[in-house]
Amino acid sequence: MTALDASTATAVPRRKLQMPGSTATVYLALGLTLVVGSLLVAERGGTLLDQPGITKILTLCTALGLVAIGQTIAIVAGSLDLSVAHLIGLTSLVTAEVMAGQNGRIVLAVAAALGVAALVGAVNGLVVTKLKVNPFIATLGMALVLQGVLEHRYTGPAGETTRDFQRLGYDRVGPVPVSFLVMLGVAALAWWLLARTRTGHHIYAVGGDAEIARVSGVRVSRTVITAHVLCALAAGATGIFLASRLGAGAPYVGTDASYDLQSIAAVVLGGALLAGGRGGVIGTIGGVMLLACLDTTFDDLGVDPFLKDVVRGSVIIVAVALYARRKPGGRT
Repeated sequence: MTALDASTATAVPRRKLQMPGSTATVYLALGLTLVVGSLLVAERGGTLLDQPGITKILTLCTALGLVAIGQTIAIVAGSLDLSVAHLIGLTSLVTAEVMAGQNGRIVLAVAAALGVAALVGAVNGLVVTKLKVNPFIATLGMALVLQGVLEHRYTGPAGETTRDFQRLGYDRVGPVPVSFLVMLGVAALAWWLLARTRTGHHIYAVGGDAEIARVSGVRVSRTVITAHVLCALAAGATGIFLASRLGAGAPYVGTDASYDLQSIAAVVLGGALLAGGRGGVIGTIGGVMLLACLDTTFDDLGVDPFLKDVVRGSVIIVAVALYARRKPGGRT
């Protein structure tokens, strides 16, 4: 080796093997889950990805995906919302009761449900920003308030949605539910908001470091309130969708499915930091699909619900541990 070769070799460091980003990782995990799940179900004489199976997975993705999209915005802003599960139940009831089985009241019912959701989100944001209450405590307190309202006023399903409105929950294009396409549309809108608008840039800035964002001229309080309103609107959209599926409102439809914790889990699986400043809708949708595929596989295999929770929890812990080994990144 010549002196020039030796000096060049010394000057140019060896490249380390680059690990895939968090978004790529969750989709790789999704692909692996589909392959392994298909093999396990096939051994039991079933088919995971036949038309009913695909429809079931995508329907599960719709409900969880809508609320997780909103949770993504809140978490990226450095906050979170533990009231979404009870809010989903409340908005399903508002939708069904205002609609009262009349097609002429569909628009009014949807507007009323979204209005209630926006109000709850605004209150959450104001408590966090103006009263300086930790988001965990603030939204947990709101969850308890909503729980009290639901338990006081309702003992079971109430209201009625129309047959035309129920088509939102059941119509398909081949194996793909129309509601899933609507969810993807909402996801695209949220991605555009976070990646292409000033509001989105402010949300990332506040989540990354609120004090630096404030010094840079970002209105931190307004940004956090906006994030909470958008999160609540997404939960309201989930309640509207579930009302179309059930044909009525149900007070515990959100809590029975643990949409508060499930939505946070999907966001974390998608690569977001709970501290804020990193994450994105594309990764979240991957996390949603991963959880939906796990649930469908477990159902087809007849796995005990306790074991399902153990596996889901283990997947989340492993994912967070892997992401924590990487340097903090940006949007995913």
